[in-house]
Amino acid sequence: MARLRPGRTCRNPNSQAWARYSIRKPKKNYIRALPHTSIQLFDMGKDNAVYDIKVTLDSQQPVQLRSNALEAARLMAVKHLEATIPGAFYLKLLVFPHNVIREHKMAAGAGADRISRGMSQAFGRPIAVAARIQKEQPIFMVKVSKQNRSAAVNALKMAAYKLSGAYKIRVA
Repeated sequence: MARLRPGRTCRNPNSQAWARYSIRKPKKNYIRALPHTSIQLFDMGKDNAVYDIKVTLDSQQPVQLRSNALEAARLMAVKHLEATIPGAFYLKLLVFPHNVIREHKMAAGAGADRISRGMSQAFGRPIAVAARIQKEQPIFMVKVSKQNRSAAVNALKMAAYKLSGAYKIRVA
């Protein structure tokens, strides 16, 4: 299923955060059904091994990332790590998409003014979930040994290509 709007329409977190969904108190919800997240896994690789260094992908600006963009970046990083150092890494996605993105769909085309209500009651329907990222917040974390440092840096660099915004790779 294709996205209806490009990512630039919702990447800036200037709007109010909107994540009102409660399982315990369903009458307090503003939304009836929460959109599903596209993220399949948050932990990949072997965590029980002893690793020397930790490499993180940090944001340089506040940004809002949709769950399908985070999943595409995760897949790119895991694909690169499995190809170069199979089984010798631990990758963790550190953010979770809580914020619900709404869209007010409007009819377009001939005669649309007769069937559309315009912007009256334009609250919008939930279409996706996104993670709100602050400045200097880590998004991905990779643990590897010293000889596999360049593979981890390259994997996070490839993951950053899939995300909107500016990112910095920090080795600790």
